[in-house]
Amino acid sequence: MAQYGYVRVSSMDQNEDRQLIALREAGVQNKMIFIDKQSGKDFNRPQYRRLLRRLKKDDLLFIKSIDRLGRNYEEIQQQWSVLTKEKGIDICVLDMPLLDTRRGKDLVGTFLSDIVLQVLSFVAENERVNIRQRQAEGIAAAKARGVRFGRPPKPLPDNFYVVYCRWKEKEISVQQAARECRLPCSTFHYKAKKYEKSAH
Repeated sequence: MAQYGYVRVSSMDQNEDRQLIALREAGVQNKMIFIDKQSGKDFNRPQYRRLLRRLKKDDLLFIKSIDRLGRNYEEIQQQWSVLTKEKGIDICVLDMPLLDTRRGKDLVGTFLSDIVLQVLSFVAENERVNIRQRQAEGIAAAKARGVRFGRPPKPLPDNFYVVYCRWKEKEISVQQAARECRLPCSTFHYKAKKYEKSAH
């Protein structure tokens, strides 16, 4: 029986130390820990796929909490089934002792474990939905306050106003105006319209 650990953080700048400490305290060796740094919305993660290939019957997999496995309710259920039934391994969720398949191998123990898994999977996905909603609300509130997202617009070329006036008076074509401002035609046209709106 080999002991493995799985760690997941949602992005490259998040810290995985808390999960690693918990796995080491459970007796998992560093070389047996697989780490992914990406979203838990699905299971198409390189280190998780590698771990899946390595796992053999009667091996033991430790994870810190159920949301480290994933955040999609149906996919967590499906992966749990793949791991415990198809692969025949045991799983221990350190933050939730009831989710330790080594305990209660009888019908009642399995039933209890399944119920807890369903509840926690639902909570994990619900939190994912809530995070998305809070982000959307935060962005909407920031936009309402006038906060701008994305790259700041480039300043107008120094000669823009003079060139714009000549173009407006039909002295030069839009292609010539754009060339003199060193801008693509579409950009010159866009900036001209924007300038007109701001001037009124």
